[in-house]
Amino acid sequence: MVLWVLRGVFVVLIWAVALVAGSQSSEQLGAQAALWMAGAIGVGLIFVAVDVFLPRKSLAAISGAFLGLVVGMVFAYGLSLIVDLMMEVYFQGLGDDPLVGAVKLMLGIICCFLVISFILQTKDDVRFVIPYVEFARQSRGARPLLLDTSVIIDGRIADICETRIIDSPLFIPRFVLQELQAIADSTDKLKRNRGRRGLDMLNKLQTNEKVEIRISDARLPSVEEGGDVDQKLVALAKKLDGRVVTNDYNLNKISQIRGVDVININDLANALKPVVMPGESMTVRIIKPGEEAGQGVGYLEDGTMIVVENARDKINEEIALVVTSVLQTSAGRMIFGRPEGMAPPPRRGRGR
Repeated sequence: MVLWVLRGVFVVLIWAVALVAGSQSSEQLGAQAALWMAGAIGVGLIFVAVDVFLPRKSLAAISGAFLGLVVGMVFAYGLSLIVDLMMEVYFQGLGDDPLVGAVKLMLGIICCFLVISFILQTKDDVRFVIPYVEFARQSRGARPLLLDTSVIIDGRIADICETRIIDSPLFIPRFVLQELQAIADSTDKLKRNRGRRGLDMLNKLQTNEKVEIRISDARLPSVEEGGDVDQKLVALAKKLDGRVVTNDYNLNKISQIRGVDVININDLANALKPVVMPGESMTVRIIKPGEEAGQGVGYLEDGTMIVVENARDKINEEIALVVTSVLQTSAGRMIFGRPEGMAPPPRRGRGR
């Protein structure tokens, strides 16, 4: 609404300037004054139409064009001095010739065009820092987080957003939504349930006022046809200088190869698990027997497996144990222990 008011004020101001100019003309030029007013209003409407039909505007492009115009005028001024010097030395008496002025004007237009074109084509690679030139891209503000299909279906991202720890906008590309819809419409019952869970999680994120959700409609012609969802997601993250949020191992590796930062929900969950040191005591419920003789297996609330010696006969019972060792594997962390009060196994001596 504000933009339309601004456009209306712009047309009125153009008309007012044309009216003042026409009123100051003589009566003999009345027809020309009316034509001038109509032309001015037409030019104003043309500019408004261009503004309406070009909704995507770039501040970098405008600043680059302005900088190119200034630099081009400086070059044109220097070349005009050279032209004047040449006319004074080699063509005396022709300094006021209209052809010389036309040549200067053409040189100015050519310089401005070449410099503006150069800056617009290199604006993403060159940053002018006085007195040096920096070739690295600079990112300011919070970097966007791009959600993968798997992390939306997983649902833990919604719980993380409830903690207010995320202050960056969450981007959900349109092709991720299309993949979720395709999974939800699948004939396979398991896939259909996963897709519906993902849509429910997405609705939960959109109604959460603690985080900003944006649906991205950006198109990537380089991977639009043959690229899968993972390739499109990595390309979009590289374009937006964002980070990919996923729990997909393959996407994690592809993003790292392409130089895109990744936040893996599984790694985050493992990092938040409490640290357990050998010698500490804890209580656990034995759920099932272990692989070795006499072992019992239980789990902590975060899913960490605990293997307890001599606890096979304690299934469905809670026992107190002492941690003997902790093993970190690619699948997660495992804790080994023995019941409290049980003597540690004797150390075997080394034979001679």
